[in-house]
Amino acid sequence: MNYEAVIGLEVHAELATRSKMFCACPVLDLTQAAPNSAVCPVCAGMPGTLPVVNRQAVELGLRVALALECTPAYTSLFARKNYFYPDLPKGYQISQYEYPLAENGRLVIQTSEGEKTVRIRRVHLEEDTGKLTHVRPADRDAYSLVDLNRAGVPLLEIVSEPDMHTLEEVRAYSIGLRAVLRAVAASSGDMEKGVMRFEANVSIRPTGSTELGTRVEIKNLNSFRTMERAVAYEIARQSEVLDHGGKVNQETLGWDEAAAATYSQRSKEEAHDYRYFPEPDLPPLVVEPQWVERVRAGLPELPLARKARFERDYNLPASDADLLSAEASLAQYFEETARAAEPEDVTARVAANWILGELFGWINQSGEGLENLKVRPTALAWLLGFVQRGEINLHTAKAVLSEMLRTGQNAGEIISAQGLRQVSDADVISGLVRQALESNPDIMANYLNGKETLANWFFGSVMRSAGGKANPQVVRAELERQLAEYKKNS
Repeated sequence: MNYEAVIGLEVHAELATRSKMFCACPVLDLTQAAPNSAVCPVCAGMPGTLPVVNRQAVELGLRVALALECTPAYTSLFARKNYFYPDLPKGYQISQYEYPLAENGRLVIQTSEGEKTVRIRRVHLEEDTGKLTHVRPADRDAYSLVDLNRAGVPLLEIVSEPDMHTLEEVRAYSIGLRAVLRAVAASSGDMEKGVMRFEANVSIRPTGSTELGTRVEIKNLNSFRTMERAVAYEIARQSEVLDHGGKVNQETLGWDEAAAATYSQRSKEEAHDYRYFPEPDLPPLVVEPQWVERVRAGLPELPLARKARFERDYNLPASDADLLSAEASLAQYFEETARAAEPEDVTARVAANWILGELFGWINQSGEGLENLKVRPTALAWLLGFVQRGEINLHTAKAVLSEMLRTGQNAGEIISAQGLRQVSDADVISGLVRQALESNPDIMANYLNGKETLANWFFGSVMRSAGGKANPQVVRAELERQLAEYKKNS
């Protein structure tokens, strides 16, 4: 039987605040900080302590909610979500349940089938848990270490409706959501550091059916690749279960990266299993309408709007506009390059091609971030001007750019120091072509006998004799003229 997948995502993003959600402890980089070095009685859950809401976390949450076109709640409530696990020091998590920060939004994503709208059910604030490190030494029993540096860090949970049906849509939604988080400076979205994590709700149903199947939840997926593999595996597993007459159980699953398979963690909890009740130590969170409007007015241009503008104003193809608009820093680099170029010399499309080609190639090879490149937009625009004016050819320009990226020198200095200016003088090129044709009579004979592809051999010979500095367009035109004369006189 053919099945359709029905997928919804719950995305947890750590908010880019300096302190934790309910206390003054600093938010640390867990990959660098000593374990348990940012813990106080509040985030450790000591009796008698009182939480205080981090205003900056609320504002960042509002930025994301408004960017996702959600309706903010002017009054929302925090609740206690009760469960017992070693990385949860209080024995409960302060979260929002019945009355979240915002609801009913949407995110428009790009797929091979065109645009698709994924509905956002809710956006709510909560605190993160601590981190467990499981140790399995060969010579003794396994044990676990608890680091509470992350306990209490502000989290924003974004819950989608089950509107996705393919892996392509899941990936596009995840990438698009991360782009929004970064665009509004709410979160770095750095999955290598656990700043953004996914939980996928997956079910399948017969193709054409409108009934929802039994869903499972796959927890703590920390990369796009892991999420895609886990969802793909679960779709295949559920299909096999149903094809053999079995029943899919509602449960919470983990993902075993080494085995490339999901595994059961526990039967799926319902809301009553967490015994939610209003947080008695926190008053209702009241967000004034004036504050919401100030946040809305301060939102930057979002990736989807920027993509449309790049297509319209710079005449870029959709694929290039999509790549260049995804990150604000890359979009700024492109626009500064386009503005720095002389309009008659370098088009925005040429600048885009070089950024997406040569610069991306360098970044991927060197591991250098865009912000650390020695070639700034004005310098790149100047180099492209040399190419467009015919002062250097494309091959030379790529070599010059590599030197610029390594040393930070500007294009003019490198071109002058190495004598790289392109030869476009018609008389000089005419002589080089004549020499190549006269010095190779056997090849010329073969050419005249019908092997016209040997014209490319002559072209290469001329370019080699010019040290690669001859203008290829001028060489090609002169070569065609002289070969035509040979044909005419043979």
